[in-house]
Amino acid sequence: METPWKKKKATIPDFLERKRSGPKITMMTAYDCAFASLVDSVDIDMILVGDSGAMTTLGYETTIPVTMEEMLFMARAVSKGARNTFLIGDMPFLSYEVSVERAVENAGRFIKEAGMDAAKLEGGRRTAPVVQAIVRAGIPVMGHIGLTPQSLSQLGGFRVQGKDVDSARAVVEDALALQDAGAFAIVVEAVPAPVGRMITEAIKVPTIGIGAGPDCDGQVLVLHDMLGLFERFTPKFVKRYVSLGAAAREALAQFAAEVRGGSFPAPEHCYTMKAEQAEELRETLVHAGLLR
Repeated sequence: METPWKKKKATIPDFLERKRSGPKITMMTAYDCAFASLVDSVDIDMILVGDSGAMTTLGYETTIPVTMEEMLFMARAVSKGARNTFLIGDMPFLSYEVSVERAVENAGRFIKEAGMDAAKLEGGRRTAPVVQAIVRAGIPVMGHIGLTPQSLSQLGGFRVQGKDVDSARAVVEDALALQDAGAFAIVVEAVPAPVGRMITEAIKVPTIGIGAGPDCDGQVLVLHDMLGLFERFTPKFVKRYVSLGAAAREALAQFAAEVRGGSFPAPEHCYTMKAEQAEELRETLVHAGLLR
């Protein structure tokens, strides 16, 4: 009898070894128990409870408004659905910028209250001291450089970063600073593929690319983007593997039409009782004045 496949939860040493010898690391976002369970059921290494949930799940226009409490709410739901996948909580805007002490406390809440295995925060050299403090507190940290959505106003919107020599060098220096601060991995977002490759060559910890080319040590996508569930805009780096949004709209429209037309629920969707019991019930209700 064939033994059912059982997923083994990866660890930080596993990821460091994967940088040296492969295979590539896989990461997907999730924001609730149902989708986290689906990701947990396949061979994906990491789940990021991203602040992108602000837009895909909570309806905000950007990631900026999402609060620490909202991120913890989503993270707790994910941890209930994904027990065999490495989980990372994304620190929202102003959860780590106000003070180092606040940053350590909030990162710790992801571990203590929400069942995460690590925290992620945006920024390179400017946030390296914060990363170092969080790591010293015993909390694993994933960095995030390149396009950092929490800094869209400073960056001028959703724009590719590192397109010239000077700005590309700055992104590489950001990666090195995060590595030196103790980050165990770094997300590299929206940089030219050669820059993604050179960052990956320059540092000893894994790079997780999102719009950073094929040479990063791993790749991540936003779940709702790759499933076709978020249609407000689609970045160039997104591959849509299926169009669940269109399929869902079709199913919803069919449900509405069948309810109005009387074809749903059909007999096979209904519970029954014996005819004599139904008749006895009717007589009882009529006698009691509850039915005419």
